[in-house]
Amino acid sequence: LSIIAGLGVLGVVGLIWIYFTFPHVTSRIDRFLDPNAGDNYQIEKSLDAVRNGGLFGTGPGQGEIKLILPDAHTDFIFSVAAEELGLIVTLLLVAIFVFIVVRGFVRIKQSEDMFVILAAGGLLVQFGVQAFIHMGSSLKLLPAKGMTLPFVSYGGSSMLALGFACGMLLALTRRSTIGGYK
Repeated sequence: LSIIAGLGVLGVVGLIWIYFTFPHVTSRIDRFLDPNAGDNYQIEKSLDAVRNGGLFGTGPGQGEIKLILPDAHTDFIFSVAAEELGLIVTLLLVAIFVFIVVRGFVRIKQSEDMFVILAAGGLLVQFGVQAFIHMGSSLKLLPAKGMTLPFVSYGGSSMLALGFACGMLLALTRRSTIGGYK
């Protein structure tokens, strides 16, 4: 526990150092905490898209805010989905991400191999945190961050990296009697 506490303190010190060292990080966090501190065009348009979608959405391809929202196909695809497909489908999308992460942790809980637990756990955390950050920044729950939504956003390198990660996750959590896997 002392190692974890030490790493936590080191992480907080690192975040404070980054805030004061990098002006773009300072600007992003300041705009998140105080919307009047700078330009919040993307976030405001993202929230407009979510509001415009309502419960059932405007229909696939019928969203209008995506035409004026910068990086709508990558950084704010969750907002576009909320506008076109509505709250019900976006909640279903959130449930799918939660299901994948929880199901993965249930599978690795059955393993006795520490490598499998750590490797698969790291991949699941990366997948879940990436989805959480994308959705949270689209809804102004977190500072804006240019991060793709796993398997939804447009982007070849993101899709390729996530495909490899999920392939490794499937290999680590497979059930087999060959080679000592259970």
